[in-house]
Amino acid sequence: MIAVIDYGAGNLRSIRRALEAAGSETVVTADPAVVAQADAVVLPGVGAAAHAMDRLNELGMTPVVRDAVAAGKPFLGICLGMQILFEHQEEGDSHGLGLLRGRVRSLVPDAATKVPHIGWNRSRVVAPGPLGAAGDERHYYFVHSYVVEPDDPADVAAETDYGVPFPSVVVRNNIWGTQFHPEKSGPDGLALIAAFVAVAGECTPVPEPEPVAAGSAR
Repeated sequence: MIAVIDYGAGNLRSIRRALEAAGSETVVTADPAVVAQADAVVLPGVGAAAHAMDRLNELGMTPVVRDAVAAGKPFLGICLGMQILFEHQEEGDSHGLGLLRGRVRSLVPDAATKVPHIGWNRSRVVAPGPLGAAGDERHYYFVHSYVVEPDDPADVAAETDYGVPFPSVVVRNNIWGTQFHPEKSGPDGLALIAAFVAVAGECTPVPEPEPVAAGSAR
């Protein structure tokens, strides 16, 4: 089962339909206990980073998200949901979840390019993996004014150019993030979601360690 976190931000219905079309049993939930029981997690999002973090904290969702990632469960952040996976958010000078090293900054293209970046654009795979071979291109739908800057360039799986290049997909171990909205990106978006569902189906979460017996070495 894949849990889509409902914290009042994101295209929840579209995301659920896309996941179900890829063959996933999906639940949209604001209940941390349900998220904790899921095999994989999706964190959507639109809006302001600071407000999103406030809502996750109010729901008691922040430790559950961190636990899911630590347990090795496949985790997909979409748009703002990807951005708040990082440590520092320029918007509001706020902190994210800190699950990925790096920051989120304003998209500052050339003077002739409008911000926010809204519409279809190409995403080019830079690291071979579940998204395809290096150099492969896909088309996705974007709506954003901020971009991520990972500390480790190896976390960047695909890039997009909008006056300046920026990471449009990040992948690190079990964490996936997309700056675009795959649920609104037609066949290419559905293919990405299907790849995530396939990974979720193959996942074996890390088991909880057994209690250490009294007197045992630590």
